[in-house]
Amino acid sequence: MNPSDDVILIVEDNPDDRDLLARAFRKAKVETPLRFAVDGDDAVAFLGEVVSAPNHQRPAVVLLDLKLPRRSGFEVLEWIKAHSVLRRTPVIILTSSRESIDLQRAYDLGANSYLVKPARPEELLRMVEQIDSYWLGLNEPVRVIQ
Repeated sequence: MNPSDDVILIVEDNPDDRDLLARAFRKAKVETPLRFAVDGDDAVAFLGEVVSAPNHQRPAVVLLDLKLPRRSGFEVLEWIKAHSVLRRTPVIILTSSRESIDLQRAYDLGANSYLVKPARPEELLRMVEQIDSYWLGLNEPVRVIQ
């Protein structure tokens, strides 16, 4: 799998938040393509294809909301970390929850980062630029050897 074949998987049920994120990634000139999942089941369906097909597009990073219909973000995170092919994929919780119980549970389940959605578009742009710089630039990902 070539790193250029990677995608950023964004699991977000709110269409307004999806639009804001897409706009921020465009403005930040992030080259990695975005793949949106609209609920927890949609995310697991996409990730299940990664698990079963070695040449399927892989997420370079997953941005995961916690409050999702059908399957919560916590359940998706637990599912990701239970599969050896995905376990080392960076998962960034991107949520509106500032509840310490959510923060603790996310890290206990293996989240790599926990970010609270900013209220203003320019703050979201800065956050996206930092995600790009660190997780897609500086960070050394584990590559699955086929």
